Amino acid sequence: MMTLPDLTVLRPASVAEAVEALRANPGARVLAGGTDIVPNLKYGMYDTQHLVALRGLSSELRYVREDRSGDLRLGAMCSIDELGRSEVVKARLPALADACRQIAGPQLRRMGTLGGNLCLDTRCVYVNQSHFWRSALGYCLKKDGTVCHVVAGGKRCVAAASNDTAPVLLALDAGVKIVSPGGERTMPLRDFYVADGLHNTVLAPDELLTEVRIPAAAATRKQAFAKLRMRAAIDFPALNLAVALELDGPSVKSVSLAVSALAARPALIKGLQDLHGHTADAIFAEELGRRAHKQCRPLTNIGIDPEWRRDVLPVLVRRTVLRAIG
Repeated sequence: MMTLPDLTVLRPASVAEAVEALRANPGARVLAGGTDIVPNLKYGMYDTQHLVALRGLSSELRYVREDRSGDLRLGAMCSIDELGRSEVVKARLPALADACRQIAGPQLRRMGTLGGNLCLDTRCVYVNQSHFWRSALGYCLKKDGTVCHVVAGGKRCVAAASNDTAPVLLALDAGVKIVSPGGERTMPLRDFYVADGLHNTVLAPDELLTEVRIPAAAATRKQAFAKLRMRAAIDFPALNLAVALELDGPSVKSVSLAVSALAARPALIKGLQDLHGHTADAIFAEELGRRAHKQCRPLTNIGIDPEWRRDVLPVLVRRTVLRAIG
């Protein structure tokens, strides 16, 4: 039986107290819903003595609000379940509601949070295992070792991002607010992730993601989310993606396509500007799939055949685009 290590749980009553607790306790980890960190602690993946629990911050960080500009603001402590059920989210951001409804199972969706999903630790078949399993292999770059078992001779961890909300929010040009003891900063979500499986966000040890802001224009875009997994529930994605299109009649005015569960950073497909002005039809959907296939190369970091995942990607893109445009 895998048990939790000895830990001290700190229970701040405000965001200011939470980031100060992170600053005062080097190596402390954030505990929001606990759906990811608790299993990882049992696996012995983190060397930490302190958890900063955020449940007491719901009054500050659990909200769905529209501001004066029409932007939608989502507090980081919103549960995945409530976002999937929210009438506001379903009406304005149907792809996000769909993504939330496909995460894990009902119990975990009620516990998991938006902030936790966006900051979800990367996953790899060689690290998300028991300590005994990892020790028998000689460990890996992400934890206790010096060798990458995915990329021969690799010096950078390529554990995969597996958060389902990230592709949707990337495609919709969302931004995030981050708070630290020194103040707060905002940034586009596309700048939040980095290509390093050890730590794939720009968050400093004493920083906390507190809010997601989605521009008002996102509500007018045709949008859809898709998730490939072996079972129809519970499983992390073998691939996930989201598309958002701004149309002018039948023509494409702008398009964003985000793909994830491939590498440490969710990826926006590049070089789509020349498709602006094209008719949003099956030919357009096919071309988007072709470009995604060209730019995306799955690895063996997920225990599902990477060549099959790459072959199915353009099919999934085409189907998702056609569903978005109706």
